[in-house]
Amino acid sequence: MEKVKAYYATGKRKTAIARTWLKPGSGNITINKKSMDKYFSVDTAKKLVTQPLLITDNSNTFDIQVTVKGGGMTGQAGAIRHGIARSLIQIQPDLRIILKKAGCLIRDPRVKERKKYGQKGARARYQFSKR
Repeated sequence: MEKVKAYYATGKRKTAIARTWLKPGSGNITINKKSMDKYFSVDTAKKLVTQPLLITDNSNTFDIQVTVKGGGMTGQAGAIRHGIARSLIQIQPDLRIILKKAGCLIRDPRVKERKKYGQKGARARYQFSKR
């Protein structure tokens, strides 16, 4: 009996980290042991997750299992998208050009700026009064 290989990749966005496994299958996406429709209630997050599959015409060829931690809903969706794109490259290296042009391979580095001491927030200052 031949063992089916699973392709693993890690995706990140903000503070969210997604570990993705791709196996040949029928197109089921499982996120933290839930279906994608139950995990994400917003359609934009679902579209973000499936974007690398739709661009490369692989929407019904792989079963995807994802474990994601940290961040919010949009950050987690972006991390899953990044992980799926990286694992698709392991399967077919020629897809790199298509995925890179679509912006799926870039790790979005934007993170919330920290609050500074002596100030209200990251950029906000207390009001200056001369007297």
